Amino acid sequence: MTIPNLITIARLIMVPIVIVMIMQQRWAAAFILFVVAGVSDGVDGFIARHFDMKSEFGAYIDPIADKALLVSIYVALAVVGAIPSWLAIVVVSRDAMIVAAVLLSWVMSRPVEIKPILLSKLNTAAQIGFAAFALAANAYGVELAGFEDIAMLAVATLTVASAGAYLGGWLRHMAA
Repeated sequence: MTIPNLITIARLIMVPIVIVMIMQQRWAAAFILFVVAGVSDGVDGFIARHFDMKSEFGAYIDPIADKALLVSIYVALAVVGAIPSWLAIVVVSRDAMIVAAVLLSWVMSRPVEIKPILLSKLNTAAQIGFAAFALAANAYGVELAGFEDIAMLAVATLTVASAGAYLGGWLRHMAA
């Protein structure tokens, strides 16, 4: 068990705590924990790369922790009415599609390796940024006229485009 793996596990443990904070509308606590989780993601990656602490376990658990946090936050924000439900559905559906495709390829003995592509990284950044904005808006009254609608559209567009890119790659892999 490496230090980066322990940090990742701590981030995974933070997920239900952040969700409880959102459900109780304890926005400042939810925002701070979300920021801590985000910083911990960068820290564990930095330590793993620069101190030769990469591990197979870390390669699996890190993206699981990231997705658990983002998907859970979008669902919780939609449940309490802080974001529209349709946006949470788009975010969750993309990740469900990717997981289903990976599992299906594995069941069919055609395992596919999912490598983050630039579009996916932009999508993740947009999702994180919008989740942070939604939490900050509720915690600290942050409002930027018109920004919310533009940001939601950007998140939705990047999420759908990323899903399409992964689906295209998966279809090519399965046809080969």
